[in-house]
Amino acid sequence: MELKQYLKMSQQLVMTPQLQQAIRLLQLSRPELFETIQKELVENPVLEDAGLDGERTDRTREERRAEAQADGVSERVAEPERAAPESGDVVDPANRDWESFVENYNQYSYSPGSSGVRYGDDDLPTLEQTVAGHSSLDDHLTWQLGLTQLTDSEHRVAERIIGNIDGIGRFNGELLAEIAEEEGLELDEAEAVLEVIQEFDPIGVGARDLRECLLIQARHYYPDEDLVHAILDHHLEHIEKRNVAPILKDLGIDTDDLRDAMELIGTLEPKPGRNFAEETTHYITPDVYVVKVGDEYIVQLNEDGMPKLRISNFYESQIKGGNADTKTRDFIQEKFRSAVWLIRSIHQRQGTIRKVTESIVRFQREFLDRGVEYLRPLILRDVADDIGMHESTISRVTTNKYVHTPQGIFELKYFFNSRITTTSGPDVASESVKQRIKKLIGQEEPGHPLSDQALCEMLAEEGMEIARRTVAKYREMLNIPPSSKRKKLY
Repeated sequence: MELKQYLKMSQQLVMTPQLQQAIRLLQLSRPELFETIQKELVENPVLEDAGLDGERTDRTREERRAEAQADGVSERVAEPERAAPESGDVVDPANRDWESFVENYNQYSYSPGSSGVRYGDDDLPTLEQTVAGHSSLDDHLTWQLGLTQLTDSEHRVAERIIGNIDGIGRFNGELLAEIAEEEGLELDEAEAVLEVIQEFDPIGVGARDLRECLLIQARHYYPDEDLVHAILDHHLEHIEKRNVAPILKDLGIDTDDLRDAMELIGTLEPKPGRNFAEETTHYITPDVYVVKVGDEYIVQLNEDGMPKLRISNFYESQIKGGNADTKTRDFIQEKFRSAVWLIRSIHQRQGTIRKVTESIVRFQREFLDRGVEYLRPLILRDVADDIGMHESTISRVTTNKYVHTPQGIFELKYFFNSRITTTSGPDVASESVKQRIKKLIGQEEPGHPLSDQALCEMLAEEGMEIARRTVAKYREMLNIPPSSKRKKLY
């Protein structure tokens, strides 16, 4: 064995910080991009928002001037010190053409286009939607408990019962015996406390199962409807299975009586606590607008509300004036690079989104003209080949990005669908098949709903040969129950 030295040439992909930033910005949603820009505006004094009004701009510059002086930047500095040359593009500051450096970097700015769509006050969420308070189910029940006359031990049991009620208003009955024993009450006494809570608003809260929940409400709202009570008490499983015959036979009623009782049962709430569940409303702001002008579709980026980025004039004057020392120049140079790379990355992001959307518009022209049923099959490779980019780039661009079209607002990924082969005519997109299934189910007879096999056969008659299990999968994706659950009882 011996050691030898030899040269070898090879190529490898190096992910520079700048490239990583560009990729990260590319896959950000619009709110996330705005948050990233605001964070950079706070951390980088060289970067500023040119869209601020005059007073705010002056105040911001004063604050940055104070920050810069705290970091060692002074308007009056002694003669610049000489620094030893370093690796890379950092050279002796005394020999650098700083004015040229600034001019080269200051050409970069990001100003949102004037074609951005503006919204009026009517399009924004109302004040009530913005500041309305929300009371949780636990708080609501605890407030009612404070108005109820109970002993100390009963009150403690009630508190523990309320604490174990889930989001839809159900209570795990297996815990009742344990709670009663720990608080020194008999089981029947704890049952009485539970019954008190079940009469709280909303009625039926604290029920241990669906039957008890509906029965509590039926006895409260319809105390004289014995038929409703009997159906809920003895035939709830038949209602769930849409099995009418045993109900009619056991209770000795006709279809009209059952219809009237079912109308009353339909007014009951199976999940009384869900009205108190915290709801998070997400307002979608499109990243792109597709507008039809004449016979052409125009793609416009939504730049509304985005900051107008530029290099600070104050730091530019610090460099051009030649009155900054080596440490200050290095600091400003680094911040200049960071600001420029951010602006470049944003330009690249916006340009890529525009190119991808324009390509999608070319592929999906018939969808824009005629609707969802005319959506074409499309994969990432089709768009990648069309605009000369990699599929991974297309995937990042279309994630969490929304486009406003004449047919509605859609995520860009919505336009990519698998291909369904037809026996007559061109291939269709899977989304088109889903919409066709939804339309067929919407036209079915309530008493005789279409089975998955029947849907499969009807689609085959239209030239779409797909398996029954595929029809079932698409139906489930549309949140449509099977035919047995869609059948009307009367």
